[in-house]
Parts: sequence; structure tokens; C-alpha cells
Amino acid sequence: MLALASALLAPIAAAIGYSSYKGRQFEAKSPNIGELTDIGGYRLNAFHVARPRTADLPPIVFIHGASGNLLDQVGAFLRPLAGRAEMLFVDRPGHGYSERGGPENALPSAQADAIAKLMEKQGIKRAIIVGHSFGGAIAAAFGVRHPEMTEGLLFLAPATHPWPGGVEWYYHLAAMPIFGWLFNHAVVVPLGLRRLEQATMNVFWPNPRPEDYVAKTGPTLVLRPRAFFHNAVDCTRLLDYVKAQSPHYSKITAPTVIITGDSDGIVWEHLHSQGLARDIAGSELVKIRGLGHKPDYVVTDVAIAALEKIGGVTRDLKAAARKAEQRLMRQRPAPPTDIVVPLGDPTEVPPVTTGN
Repeated sequence: MLALASALLAPIAAAIGYSSYKGRQFEAKSPNIGELTDIGGYRLNAFHVARPRTADLPPIVFIHGASGNLLDQVGAFLRPLAGRAEMLFVDRPGHGYSERGGPENALPSAQADAIAKLMEKQGIKRAIIVGHSFGGAIAAAFGVRHPEMTEGLLFLAPATHPWPGGVEWYYHLAAMPIFGWLFNHAVVVPLGLRRLEQATMNVFWPNPRPEDYVAKTGPTLVLRPRAFFHNAVDCTRLLDYVKAQSPHYSKITAPTVIITGDSDGIVWEHLHSQGLARDIAGSELVKIRGLGHKPDYVVTDVAIAALEKIGGVTRDLKAAARKAEQRLMRQRPAPPTDIVVPLGDPTEVPPVTTGN
């Protein structure tokens, strides 16, 4: 019996040891570029760019999506906006290098409150809040709960409204007690590494993924057991949250722009983006043909034009979108050979297709 138990436990122990080793490697390859700030019992991590003398835009706060960290938005916006604004790139609670805080931080509303506290600590009184994907739910919560701190809202392929179906099986398993711990510590790393390349390509589809995207944005950080657990809890609770909270979006009064693609197979724009445009009076919906789930990288120029418009500059976003569409027509990559559900997306619905 003892020999049988040893035979069963040995590979599990080896898998746990391998995951721990790889976790240290992930952190070595994507070290923390931010600074941890105590916001009341736990620390939130952020990369802060002080307001430059040449600034012509209000402060901007960037909120990443599921399975992400602040490096994702840094890679998209830091260089294009250099010298133009004070910027705060945030690791959401429990993600990247941020601590989780209490159990309430599984909800976008509490994460929005945490970011508001961080802004106060950084001396940022008002800012344009930019939310990508899952970060869109947090940006919406911020606009509802902290209107006095909201200069404007920019939603990029946001996940904000109820959708049919649920989330992938591994989120439910990862969020379970006992079995979830074992899954997160023994299975997630080898499974995630196997799917990482195809999953990140699929997130960008039908647009090309930058060659250096994985190396520069550290998506492997979410494969660490604790981070994956927090990500799974966030994702499994999002649907019930948006069912309850999306009716409150009508309270948002800040200038709002929503940028979405008609080829987004991750977050359905006709539910989320069009839902926001319907619910937020005076908002502007910018729908771009041929755009997938990553407007932050693929149409950065349109996103920056939106920031300028929110900041008070006259910008024709529809014209900017048409120009981007012409560019996208020339850049369409070959279809992925094995389309898979991106590891870590919160809003997976029916399977992704390669058509428009």
C-alpha cells in the first residue's frame, strides 16, 4: 500500500516542483517594473509615469484584461504616448505583482475601488480610465462609483454585459477548494505552456500578433498557481456580476468612447460594446471592420485619437477607423492551424470561427 501511495504521489510532487521552478523562471524573464503601494492592508503594483512638461493630455490609467498584467498595456501605449501624459499602468489585485487583498477583490467593483485608492496615493485626482476586455468591467465600475475621479472612459473590446454560456472548464476547476489547489500547482504550467503560443495568436486573430508580444508582455505570469487561482475566481464570478451591475451603467456621465472590432471572437461586440453604447448616454461607438480582440495593439492610433477627443481635442474617430480598416485589409495573416480558446479569457462563448 505504501509503495502504491508513493508511486501515485511521486509524479504529483514532481509536477508541483516543476511548476514552482517554472514560476521563478517566469518572474526572472518578466521582472516587476512597477512599484508596490500600500492602499490599506495590501499592496497594489503599478508602473507610474510622472506628468511630463510637454503633457497635452489628462492623466491616463490603464487596466489590463484577464490573464494579463500591466506589461500588456505598457507594450501598447508607453512609447506612443511618451511625453504626452501622466500614466498609471496597474496590476489588478491578485495579478502580475499586486497582492490580492480581501475576497471582495474578486469583483470588478472592488478592483475599481482599489484603483481609486491607488490614484489618491499617487496624487492623481482625475484621469481617463482605459479598460481592455475584462478591464472594461472595471472601467465601467469606476465610472459608476467614482465619477468625481473620472475624466473620461475608453473601452477597448470590453467585457461588460451578460453573455450566453459560461467560462471554460479549467476556470471552474482552478477555483475549487483542494482539487483547484492541486490543479493550479501541478497542471496549469505544463498545460498553459503548451497552449500559450496558439492562444496568444488567437487573441489577436484575425490580426497579426507582434512577434515580440509574448517576450515583452509576460503572459506566463498568470500561470503561477496563486495568480491563476485569482484569475479563475475573477472569471467565474464575472457573469453574475455583470448581470447585476450592467443596469447601473446608465449612471455614467463622463465622456466615453468604445472601440471594438466586428471580428472579435473573444468578446462579442454586439452584446458588450453595443450594450455600453446603448447604456451610456452620449458615448461614441467606434466599430472597425476586420479588427479582433486587441485594439490596444492593432489600432493604437485610433485609441490615441479617442484619448485626444476625450481630452477635448476635435477628432473624427469614424475617419480614423476607416483609415485603420484599409491598413488591416493589407495585414491579415493566414488562419491559425489550430484555433483554441485563449487560456484565460473571461467571456468565451461559442467556438471562434475564422470568418468575419
